[in-house]
Amino acid sequence: MFSPGTKRSNASSRTRRGPNLGHAGTGSPVTPLAENRRSSSDNSVPNRPSTGTPAPWAPRLSVLARIPTVSKNEKGDDMDPIKPVYVGEFPQVVRDEQTKLLHKRVPGDAFISGGMEKGTSIAWIICGSRLFIWSYLSPAVSKKCVVLEIPSIVLERGDIGKSDGKCWLLCAVNWDGTPRRTKKVVEHHNYAAIILCNRKTRAFVYWHDIYSEGKSAPVISIASSNESEVTSTPINAKTTLNKQRNILTGLCPFNSLIASAVPNLQHVCIVLASSSNGELWQFLCSLSGIKRQKVYWDTSSLSSQSGDGGQVIGSRGYPRSLIWRFSHPSVQESNRQFFVLTDYEIHCFDVEFSSDVKVSKVWSHEIIGTDGDLGIKRDLAGQKRIWPLDVQVDSRGKVITILVATFCKDRVSSSSYTQYSLLTMQYKSGLSIEVSQERVLEKKAPIQVIIPKARVEDEDFLFSMKLRVGGKPSGSTIILSNDGTATVSHYYRNSTRLYQFDLPYDAGKVLDASILPSTDAAEEGAWVVLTEKAGIWAIPEKAVILGGVEPPERSLSRKGSSNEGSAQEEQKNLSFGGNVAPRRASSEALDAGDRQRAVVGVIAHRSAQDEESETLLGQLFHDFQLSGKVEGSLEKLQRTRAFERGEETNVFARMSKSIVDTLAKHWTTTRGAEILAMAVVSSQLLEKQQKHQKFLQFLALSKCHEELCSRQRHSLQTILEHGEKLAGMIQLRELQNIIGQNRSTGVGSSHSSQEIQISGALWDLIQFVGERARRSTVLLMDRDNAEVFYSKVSDLEEVFYCLDRQLEYIISAEQPFGVQIQRACELSNACVTIVRTAMNYKSEHHIWYPPPEGLTPWYCKHVVRNGMWSIASFMLQLLKEASRFDVSAKSDLYTHLETLTEVLLEAYAGAVSAKVELGEDHKGLLDEYWSRRDVLLNSLYQQVKEFVEARHQDLSEETGVHMEEILRKSCSQLLSIAKRHECYDSLWKICCDLNDSELLRNLMHESMGPNGGFSYFVLKQLYVSRKFSELLRLGEEFPEELSIFLKHHQDLLWLHELFLHQFSSASETLHLLALSQPESSISEAEEGTDPSYANVVPKLQDRKHLLNLSKIAAIAGEDAESNVKRIEADLKILKLQEEIMKFLPDDETKQTVGEQLLNPEELIKLCLEMKRPELSLCAFDVFAWTSSSFRKAHKNLLDECWKNAADQDDWSELYQASTVEGWTDEETLQNLNHTVLFKASSRCYGPLGETFGEGFDQVLPLRQETLEPLVKKDLGSSVESILTQHKDYPEAGKLILTAIMLGSLQDGGEEVSPSPI
Repeated sequence: MFSPGTKRSNASSRTRRGPNLGHAGTGSPVTPLAENRRSSSDNSVPNRPSTGTPAPWAPRLSVLARIPTVSKNEKGDDMDPIKPVYVGEFPQVVRDEQTKLLHKRVPGDAFISGGMEKGTSIAWIICGSRLFIWSYLSPAVSKKCVVLEIPSIVLERGDIGKSDGKCWLLCAVNWDGTPRRTKKVVEHHNYAAIILCNRKTRAFVYWHDIYSEGKSAPVISIASSNESEVTSTPINAKTTLNKQRNILTGLCPFNSLIASAVPNLQHVCIVLASSSNGELWQFLCSLSGIKRQKVYWDTSSLSSQSGDGGQVIGSRGYPRSLIWRFSHPSVQESNRQFFVLTDYEIHCFDVEFSSDVKVSKVWSHEIIGTDGDLGIKRDLAGQKRIWPLDVQVDSRGKVITILVATFCKDRVSSSSYTQYSLLTMQYKSGLSIEVSQERVLEKKAPIQVIIPKARVEDEDFLFSMKLRVGGKPSGSTIILSNDGTATVSHYYRNSTRLYQFDLPYDAGKVLDASILPSTDAAEEGAWVVLTEKAGIWAIPEKAVILGGVEPPERSLSRKGSSNEGSAQEEQKNLSFGGNVAPRRASSEALDAGDRQRAVVGVIAHRSAQDEESETLLGQLFHDFQLSGKVEGSLEKLQRTRAFERGEETNVFARMSKSIVDTLAKHWTTTRGAEILAMAVVSSQLLEKQQKHQKFLQFLALSKCHEELCSRQRHSLQTILEHGEKLAGMIQLRELQNIIGQNRSTGVGSSHSSQEIQISGALWDLIQFVGERARRSTVLLMDRDNAEVFYSKVSDLEEVFYCLDRQLEYIISAEQPFGVQIQRACELSNACVTIVRTAMNYKSEHHIWYPPPEGLTPWYCKHVVRNGMWSIASFMLQLLKEASRFDVSAKSDLYTHLETLTEVLLEAYAGAVSAKVELGEDHKGLLDEYWSRRDVLLNSLYQQVKEFVEARHQDLSEETGVHMEEILRKSCSQLLSIAKRHECYDSLWKICCDLNDSELLRNLMHESMGPNGGFSYFVLKQLYVSRKFSELLRLGEEFPEELSIFLKHHQDLLWLHELFLHQFSSASETLHLLALSQPESSISEAEEGTDPSYANVVPKLQDRKHLLNLSKIAAIAGEDAESNVKRIEADLKILKLQEEIMKFLPDDETKQTVGEQLLNPEELIKLCLEMKRPELSLCAFDVFAWTSSSFRKAHKNLLDECWKNAADQDDWSELYQASTVEGWTDEETLQNLNHTVLFKASSRCYGPLGETFGEGFDQVLPLRQETLEPLVKKDLGSSVESILTQHKDYPEAGKLILTAIMLGSLQDGGEEVSPSPI
């Protein structure tokens, strides 16, 4: 397509080269045109160039023969960052077939066709009459290739030998329908079906299972003559003439093919194909045959549309593309949708997988029309013709990307050109896609122009372009052209950047492109490209970002620019793009970078000073290895500011990483899985360890260690962690050897040593980790998984990441139960080996480490803890299900789980300590730590008890051994873990089961944690079990802990205070306890330790007992008088509540009042609601026994009580009786003495009226003191003013006032003479 301008000395000559020029010189960086390659291949053996990708006949002893001779470290820092990376060779059988064809002097691209299937991760190539299929994810050493013979009847049809190799369409189908990203990545071979179609003859070949051992004959379907007559639509007169000569010539070729498995039908799939004359065909493939059927749909959308200047935008070549909406269907889905791209619309169809497969249209959307908001607006000035070329859908089925070519004419210069652009559409949010009449799509972004002005190409070239989406950088696309070029388009910094995949000319054409599927569902993968002769290459994200240039006025083909006069300007643009753009790109590389993962690859701009520091450090360390001298090293490194950068970007940390991650050059990839059994693996790891130890010595002797310790603690921590991981990797390798040896002695001689080494859970885990590293670092794709695993030492955390994410595939539920236990123990042992080795390394080299404050060890991080928890929780489940299983296997499982638990809890403790030191919020982590600790240790102790019970039954009859003795020996290790991590529940259970009070007291003395520690927990357990006497006696030995405990348990605090002769405090405690409400009376209700007891609410009678005890204690203490009065007042209020209960009806209210203590306000309101004379007076009694502050605070409620008291008698009737009967003073006193107002006045204001605190007159006087007229604001200033508001006051006011005045004079025993008001 086009090339970036960096490191290109011949770009100008390449630009000026026309389509008929001879082949380029030896140093030409591009692949020449097809005819030129054919001419050069004829004499390429004697005169092949000295540079470039080796030709197919060249020997390939190792990967070094296929890549540039540069140092290839873990990040490829010494390689050109903008060049593609070789990741995979063709299988040898493909190379052999290519060599065979070459020796026969077959033209270079004859019989050569190929592609990549993203869904199944397979690559395929057709050479001659053979179809080769392999997984492009597999490393070269394990690349297994399936070879299928294309039936001769298919090859003979249509004179295939004269074709250009582009006549084949292929689809692969997974029968299980499992999404690729969730499948077991170790095993690449999915049981798949292959459908091969000749696009010109419409011949179909169907292999139902290419991985089956017994290769069955394929199902073949040839287009019949009646199909040609029925379905073929002549394009012109010449086509009609050819049809009369050969019936196959009348068939319009297919241009797109998709396939899908039909659920619930074995080895049945549906294939959909579109032809260039507007037809859509359906093929139902099964073992019995292939059923062809034309899908009838509305082809009116394909009618020609008139463009500007009378030009016709014809429908020739359409529909253009078919694609499934979702690339990974579910097995349970009963239907599936696909899109069809026509000349100006997108159509959505639905395939219903019923007994009779049905295809129906769902909706259509116009993308080229008069409304630019819907897509591309046509009939613009200078616009002559628009071709939608290809369509792709993102993995979520929401975003649709369309490649569009527009033929334009410049009205100023009258020159014609082609503009290439990307149209991105998306589903409208919240819109039901079932409605076919609504517009379901909208523009996601403005149209992205890729090439503003490119040369005019013929229509066949345009229709050959293909679009791919989903690779890195996020949002990038790759465009494939018919001439074998691939261009990545990436929208970056508000402009489009283009990167051309370019190899030396003997690499051949680009056949197809796909992505490396990530092991994480949320991540995208790097672009991978299948070439014609040079294998598979990847385009790293960094290359696209740094090597992308602004779009020049170039075509997407290898041909020169349409404007030859702009060659120099174009070269200038290319040079500018190559030299300047990378510097601009690097500052924002993070924006387009990787998604979050355990090991984040960051594209960081490295300054010249960083390069200088790293080079100097490497030279100084090399000299130290040779001579052992370090003189002046510190000063030299300080001058280059080597200590400025921190953490992983520090040059010392990078040097350490390069030491432990070095790829062994002598580990050839031709040895395959044997690499794990090679002694070279262990020796290479030991060499790394020696070199890393030498590096630490260099740091110490040069005093760089002191500088790092004071300025870059994190970097020094990282360097030492590399040593920890390397030690862990060495021990893991030894563990793998031991497992292999143990397995070899158990399986006998029927298995080879290699089969033994590559089996087991640890081997599968190694494959997962290696596969993940290969996919995340494309430089490693040609390496074996085990080789990558044992080389990438710094990424040892990935073991735990894969353990967390892929455990269900490493230990399958379908495996026998005994095998599951064995594999779980193997993985547990691996985790313990790694972490304990790292801990031991740190313990042995502790003087090397920086101060630990705020530094979290790598084995305490989230990813490591989660990995260990995954296997630990799985082993717990196995323990629960293993009751029926062999006792020895269950015991082995318990032992491994106990050891893993100890390591896991140590990791949690380290993580919590680091967060505390950093001052970060650690509540969530602490809760997780405690929760998982309790689950593990309690479950383990339960298993210990089961073991002990079973063992006791066997031993007690013979030896008379007590169960406690067996239990003490069996749980000693568990007791130590529980004590170390303060699992109080397990400690308590062990002490109780052992019935060992001495052990309990020792643990209480030793576990003096915050808030009382284990002592507090023990006291709480005794409280819950209601062993109060034991609690208080034990508390005498732990006075501080008992004091803390009793502050939250006042129902026992008063007993302790009485024991200490603190009578006043005991009285106060009892008083508070008697009046406490349910939510605060017993704190255990909040703690939830024993709901059956904590929720017990004291009854009224119990409260009376507590108040009486409080009174007794108050009399015995100091300040008895005031305390006793308050207690007596509360006793009277409690008695009033009992009296009020007598007047309540037998319903829920009465039950509630009898069960709980009502506060004074609630009692008063209850009295007012009942509207009974007796309860009206009770309300005043409650007021009297509260306090002055209560009466003042509830003055309005007191006003309501007086109004309620006045309403209890009929004052109008009393007034009429007094008038008619002519009451004397004695009669008036006698009659008013029975009114509620009289009694209330006597209770509140009488000489014998008792109150607690100040009297009622301090809150509400009886009479209005002033003679001024009453105003509204004074209506509540006295009892008199309140009563003036009574409805009978105008008539019987004198009588009402007489009642309250006589009542206030009443002494309760003698009658007094009324006085005039």
